Amino acid sequence: MLEALLVSNIVLWVLVVMLSLLVLALSRQVGILHERVAPAGALMPTNGPKVGELTQEISLKSIHDQALTIGGAATGNLASFILFISPTCPVCKSLVPTAKSLVNSESHRMQLLFASDGDALEQHQRYAKDLDLDDYSYVLSEALGRAFEVSKLPFAVLIDADGILKGKGLVNTREHMESLIESMDSGVVSVQEYIGSIQNEQEDTEPSAMEHTS
Repeated sequence: MLEALLVSNIVLWVLVVMLSLLVLALSRQVGILHERVAPAGALMPTNGPKVGELTQEISLKSIHDQALTIGGAATGNLASFILFISPTCPVCKSLVPTAKSLVNSESHRMQLLFASDGDALEQHQRYAKDLDLDDYSYVLSEALGRAFEVSKLPFAVLIDADGILKGKGLVNTREHMESLIESMDSGVVSVQEYIGSIQNEQEDTEPSAMEHTS
């Protein structure tokens, strides 16, 4: 009886050690996979104004009757991060606090604006109040959405202080919005383009390395 209990304990400890080693190996593979997975940038549409172009100047009024100008030649020293949202978009509501946190945390000067179209003005005023947007400009304009070919929400547009379009795309996470700001800082149109350039550089250097070793 004692021998059977001793054997069973040994078997159990062997299983525990094997499971621990398996968990350790899986954790290592997850870490490697995380390093290899490319970051997800904002999904940039091909239609509408192109990144690098001077944007069209559009004069608008906010939902609180505040006059403002979006795009065009330089009118100040602030870049503009425009987030297109809607009261009927559940993702938009969760993304608004993230957008405010992101823009406020950036080291360079940037203003955050919100935009939408459709529905009654009163509905957007209530929506802005519910989201605590009193300190931000909120415009209700179909012309602005058409100017940037906004078809799906939430959608973000980044314009620098000179009125140049620096980034645009469908955004669902903080990472997507960060990719637009990163593209402005790095001069790369999109994360996808940056990854492609790195892969091309690696492909160009591989033959040279092979020739050197031979």
